[in-house]
Amino acid sequence: MFSCQQGQSPSSKASEATSTTVQDPVSPEEITMADDFFPIWLKNANIYEVNIRQYTEEGTFNAFAKHIPRLKQMGVDILWLMPVYPISKTKRKGTLGSYYSVSDYAKVNPEFGTLEDFRNMVKTIHKNDMKIILDFVPNHTGWDHSWITEHPDYYTKDAKGNIIDPIDPNTGESWGWTDVADLNFDNGDMRKAMIKDLRYWVMAENIDGFRMDVASNVPEGFWAQASKELFGAKKEIFMLAEAEAPELRNKRYFQADYGWEFHHILNQVAKSEAGPKEIVEWYTANQAKYSSGFHMHFTSNHDENSWNGTTEERMGEAHRALSALAFTFDGMPLIYGGQEEPLRKRLEFFEKDNIGFKEFAEEDFYQKLLHIKHVNPALWNGKFGGKPQILQADDQILAYKKQKDNFSCYGIFNLSEENATYILPETLTRYNNVIPGKNFTMSKGGEINLEPWGYMVLSNF
Repeated sequence: MFSCQQGQSPSSKASEATSTTVQDPVSPEEITMADDFFPIWLKNANIYEVNIRQYTEEGTFNAFAKHIPRLKQMGVDILWLMPVYPISKTKRKGTLGSYYSVSDYAKVNPEFGTLEDFRNMVKTIHKNDMKIILDFVPNHTGWDHSWITEHPDYYTKDAKGNIIDPIDPNTGESWGWTDVADLNFDNGDMRKAMIKDLRYWVMAENIDGFRMDVASNVPEGFWAQASKELFGAKKEIFMLAEAEAPELRNKRYFQADYGWEFHHILNQVAKSEAGPKEIVEWYTANQAKYSSGFHMHFTSNHDENSWNGTTEERMGEAHRALSALAFTFDGMPLIYGGQEEPLRKRLEFFEKDNIGFKEFAEEDFYQKLLHIKHVNPALWNGKFGGKPQILQADDQILAYKKQKDNFSCYGIFNLSEENATYILPETLTRYNNVIPGKNFTMSKGGEINLEPWGYMVLSNF
């Protein structure tokens, strides 16, 4: 029997603190399941979201580029840049406006630097063996995009012929996004113009894919058209939908989408409004909906941080356990830029508000999780990895095993504010207790005592 605090190694003969070496079942390189739609580099990849404006004091491509080697060392694979395009001034919110109010899809925001600066940053990313995806905003443009005057038929209009801001299809009322104009996807010429701009970034600027903003608000027919064009232009691209819509993955327009429902459950777990049973119910129902791809899972992103609060605000003492869960249970993990600091404030959305990197106090935590994601195929994304086998899910304990060939990983979480005990169902020999990184051996029937929000991630590779 031994006790385990939040992500801490147990103090016991069961843990050998002198080494982090574990057995090598087979080489991960032997496992390849790529096809034309899932490039092999997606197999164990993670995503890191970059807010250029807020990332450094300068808020430029050049200033961010200095962080790329550090992020590579931390284990980051894909850099998702929030919109880098010029921001409309007409109807602008705040002093600097929203990144999602785009005035030109084929240019860069001069506040971030020049196109040459952008190109140099992309080269640095690729030299570090990383990928870059751009945040693209297909649902709407800013009010001073050239299409407003040159092609007003590209936009949705009211009964009086006035261009309108986007409407919530569930209520028929405005979303309140008054700084943007809603695009009309019934217009075939608009679709072609947008796809031309998307192809520009892929072909001329060598980017590796897109995160598509509010993808569920855009007609499915457009995604069929756009994905055919984009995958035809560059086979190995990554498409991430800001949506939780099975048809977008099942019809292979996107490889990944947002795990919004899982994220909301994690927020509820932190407030003791949900627990392991709700997570298992979600997973079971979710598996029945999807036949392709995987979710992106997260504890924060730009929307969550700015509008709903930091991870510590929303999740309190549970935030590290829930991050470890999001990184290992299912799908591809996301780190929002600054979480490794950690980010203890809500970043202003329409103003300059520097993250202020100084401590990097959580960097080691994320580095260990990203490393085990890379080397243990049981944790790989979608079809490349194993599915969680639920070992226990009660009012406190969520325990699961993931297996891929000879590789395995165990997640054992106390998702409650009270102490809990987990009885090991089988003998584990020389597993790696990932956080903090020590060898672990225990016989079947051994007791693992977990303090509130305590957890263990055990890997045999």
